[in-house]
Amino acid sequence: MCAYHHDCYPPGNSDLGPDAPLTGRQLGRDFAGQNGWRMYHGHTVPGFPVHPHVGFETVTIVTQGRVDHADSLGAAGRFGNGDVQWMTAGRGVQHSEMFPLIDQTGDNELRLFQIWLNLPRASKKVDPCYCMIWHDEIAEYTATDDAGHVVTVRVIAGQLNGARASKVPPDSWAADPANDVAIWLIQLSPGAQLTLPATQGDSNRDLYFYQGDVIHIDGQPIDSGQAIALQADQCCTVSSGNIGCHMVLMQGKPINEPVVFHGPFVVNDESELPAVFDAYQRTQFGGWPWGRKDPTHGAERGRFARYASGEEEYRD
Repeated sequence: MCAYHHDCYPPGNSDLGPDAPLTGRQLGRDFAGQNGWRMYHGHTVPGFPVHPHVGFETVTIVTQGRVDHADSLGAAGRFGNGDVQWMTAGRGVQHSEMFPLIDQTGDNELRLFQIWLNLPRASKKVDPCYCMIWHDEIAEYTATDDAGHVVTVRVIAGQLNGARASKVPPDSWAADPANDVAIWLIQLSPGAQLTLPATQGDSNRDLYFYQGDVIHIDGQPIDSGQAIALQADQCCTVSSGNIGCHMVLMQGKPINEPVVFHGPFVVNDESELPAVFDAYQRTQFGGWPWGRKDPTHGAERGRFARYASGEEEYRD
């Protein structure tokens, strides 16, 4: 599953929320896109205050803007402008994802993808963790033809023409190359072409065309905002239109296990759900060590990650 968020937020206020009236919005559940942006479940700062996950992974790709992370393990971070957070929920974690509007003089555009990856039965109850794949760590394939048409593919999972993903959590389905998992961010300049190589026939392969005017796949025109199911064991050529295009490719072999979910809890059998709800009610998956449900990390802080182990990373 892939969710795509694009919000053109106005300048921020001193609370890192929008410096704009919130009247007429269904705060706590604002998905209407009024004036080109949403508060989602936020009341002060846009985003998703504390909520739980069990049994799957989230891969959050932020191409524009910033996201402030906090979780029940005490970990925290701020990432964006090309960074990726890969979080394995395993047996259970709570976290928040807030969108701080740091710029108080100009607009705060946000564009992100969140991909949900199921975990196999053997990894459903592993300890939760997350890793950061910073923008400068992401493998990249680039090609330019004689006419100056440029192809750029950022490889978050899998490999393409020698560009291989730099980090994959150890308990992920993507950790084993035999599972053929790929997540690629593809950018084609106007008139550029990319041939997607064939892969294993039992893999699923989907291409989401989210920005641009039109693309052609083996000559067939497709408008922006479409998800295209591709035949994985056949190569195909994608060409861009007059203004270029941006796409996300998602691929992988199916786990071939039963899937039962209730909101953010994903298990293999319905009989497992009561135990998951009981664990959440008893333990809160470690509690919530933050003073508010929607913590942010201040207006001055740069991109960073602080892990549950105490290790810290900084980027700016």
